Amino acid sequence: MLKKRDLNDCHVLFNLMAHPEVFPFVRQKTECLEEFMFLTKQTIEEEERGETISRTILDEWYNPIGAISLYDIQDGCGFLGTWIGQPYFGKGYNKLAKEHFFSELFYEHNINTVFMRIRKSNPRSQKAAQKIPYVTLANEARPDIYQQLNRDGDVYNLYQIEKDNYVLHQLRTQHQHEMFDENQLKEA
Repeated sequence: MLKKRDLNDCHVLFNLMAHPEVFPFVRQKTECLEEFMFLTKQTIEEEERGETISRTILDEWYNPIGAISLYDIQDGCGFLGTWIGQPYFGKGYNKLAKEHFFSELFYEHNINTVFMRIRKSNPRSQKAAQKIPYVTLANEARPDIYQQLNRDGDVYNLYQIEKDNYVLHQLRTQHQHEMFDENQLKEA
């Protein structure tokens, strides 16, 4: 579940972000709650200007557990940033948040490509990206962006999600569910 960013969630999110297993992989690193609140306020303002789309990730009880954002939006493209608090690792929240966020980006906003730059030293995020069926490794397909990301050394892999691939995957999944339901009815 997702909701628009809100300053009221900052205290909980700051404490989750500060965890040593989360902090190194957060784009907007802050050392204190006041700075985190300031950056959250900036993010909200950037969204109002169409430069960013940012959501708070919620658990099933509507508690804030992380953040997912599309940064540097230009020409229907942007870079994904997402993090989940350490107590919520491995529970499926990241996958669910991405699915909801991609649906919002592709169906409600004018986004055609979502890029993910993932540190080669971050195996958890590498594995998560590779599990998503509509994600493609874009190191060779987008050499200009890949080289720009790695101008200071071979640090990142570049992944991309194209709107067409996402929509096609959604249609296939829907079709498979419909076929399964039809087969269940025939067997009953």
